[in-house]
Amino acid sequence: MRFSPSLSSSHYFTRFSSLSLPSYTSTSPSMASGSNSLMWFRKGLRIHDNPALEYAAKGSNYLYPVFVIDPHYMEPDPTAFSPGSAHAGLNRIRFLLESLVDLDYSLQKLGSSLLVLKGEPSEVLIRFLKEWDIRKLCFEYDTDPYYQALDIKVKNYASVAGIEIFSPVSHTLFDPADIIQKNGGRPPLSYQSFLKLAGQPSWASSPLSTMISWLPPVGNVGNCEISKVPTIKELGYEDIQLNSVRRICVQDELTLFKGGESQALKKLRESIKNKDWVANFEKPKGDPSAFVTTATTTLSPYLKFGCLSSRYFYQCIQDVQKNVKRHTLPPVSLLGQLLWRDFFYTVAFGTPNFDQMKGNRMCKQIPWNNDDELLAAWRDARTGFPWIDAIMVQLRKWGWMHHLARHCVACFLTRGDLFVHWEKGRDVFERLLIDSDWAINNGNWLWLSCSSFFYQYNRIYSPISFGKKYDPSGNYIRHFLPVLKDMPKEYIYEPWSAPLSVQTQAKCIIGKDYPKPVVSHDTASKECKRKLAEAYELNKKLNGLVSDEDLRKLRRKFEEDQSEESKSKRQKQKLID
Repeated sequence: MRFSPSLSSSHYFTRFSSLSLPSYTSTSPSMASGSNSLMWFRKGLRIHDNPALEYAAKGSNYLYPVFVIDPHYMEPDPTAFSPGSAHAGLNRIRFLLESLVDLDYSLQKLGSSLLVLKGEPSEVLIRFLKEWDIRKLCFEYDTDPYYQALDIKVKNYASVAGIEIFSPVSHTLFDPADIIQKNGGRPPLSYQSFLKLAGQPSWASSPLSTMISWLPPVGNVGNCEISKVPTIKELGYEDIQLNSVRRICVQDELTLFKGGESQALKKLRESIKNKDWVANFEKPKGDPSAFVTTATTTLSPYLKFGCLSSRYFYQCIQDVQKNVKRHTLPPVSLLGQLLWRDFFYTVAFGTPNFDQMKGNRMCKQIPWNNDDELLAAWRDARTGFPWIDAIMVQLRKWGWMHHLARHCVACFLTRGDLFVHWEKGRDVFERLLIDSDWAINNGNWLWLSCSSFFYQYNRIYSPISFGKKYDPSGNYIRHFLPVLKDMPKEYIYEPWSAPLSVQTQAKCIIGKDYPKPVVSHDTASKECKRKLAEAYELNKKLNGLVSDEDLRKLRRKFEEDQSEESKSKRQKQKLID
């Protein structure tokens, strides 16, 4: 059975000021009664605004706060293209471990501690629900299909065993199921329709529970293998990291992000103290080339892991907006960005096969290329377009880049230049981004490939002129691609156009020290537009019911057209010669 969040226990929790950090102190209540509770942390790695933790603590003699090291996400994979596991890069794994250390520290200040277990989560949970005689199981609701499948197994066991289950929605501003129900059982497919259905969050008019003063002690764990939060080295990543760095040869530069609730609240406080900046925030006006001081809050990794409550962030923004004369509005405002997050969560939750083209009713069926060489050139920053390659280096090093930078490289890979399948790019982002979030990552790739949500495929981000308008001197490129640091600014975005004498003086010969462009942008972008026009026409003609055979036929046509075009060019060249 699923429950809604309860914020009724105000004697345990009080709201804290938007400009102060929560304080955790350990003081026992005068009376405690009840039995053993288990708090299962997955996301929601925080103390503030955590209704599942609040409910787990209420009326319990003992509380077992648990995190399970899941091999699915955490097992080292030496064959992957970057250090990390099969599904997550090292930056995200490190961020998670730092977040767990911070969570454990906060729990200890409350008289508790984090119990780290290892194994397939549903099997581990079921085992310890039995061994610790748990009567109440609490965890934050998660719409991610992977966790949905795990939750079904655990809930089925708990229900049969007579264990109370409390799984509140607190990772998002709204319950996606409620929005879908309001829309007649289907998710709203536009941001504006989502806003109309959603309205104001039901909890927004009341103070959130954001300060906790006590937790029940951890009970007897018996002979169970309990560990502290492991280090990167203890998980077996050290050798993989060294080998991968040697193989890729990128300069050593650590990510800007340190995980944990403490860092999240510190960053939040720094972001909202500039009330004018919060009030006037407009997403399209950010600078994607800013890297010394970033142009956004950089809170997305903390929201992804639930180190920062999106609901608390929402209330902090509202507090600022109430005290200024005017402010920007959704979709471009800071509040609008949180609502975009909920929009993607809702659509993803209500759309079968949301993470793929095939079988996804809202996705255009397009015969994308499956060119592994082009994909690898894009992924490994070898496209020969410095703006694109610099962004991909920043992604690999920092695990983050500005949203407009993400737009540029996603467009370049798919509909802009290379016509490679958006699922391939999605997989790279899913691995390398610290803030990679299943719903948002897939939603953005559907959008930026013009497979769904956005269909103006003629609007392409130029890999040359777009970055130049923000950073004409190319400082961003020089930082992330030091091989080009001495290239004159008039050639920094198109180094292949520099005379050989200039390349020699800059100590960067194109084709030797830095790659030649993998495509001609002008030619490739025109070709992409033509292909998309034909794919759109096919989808329209067949009312979206495009079969694999239909896609194969259209792909063959594309190949034949390209072959004819190449033949025609060769003939023209012979005449010229």
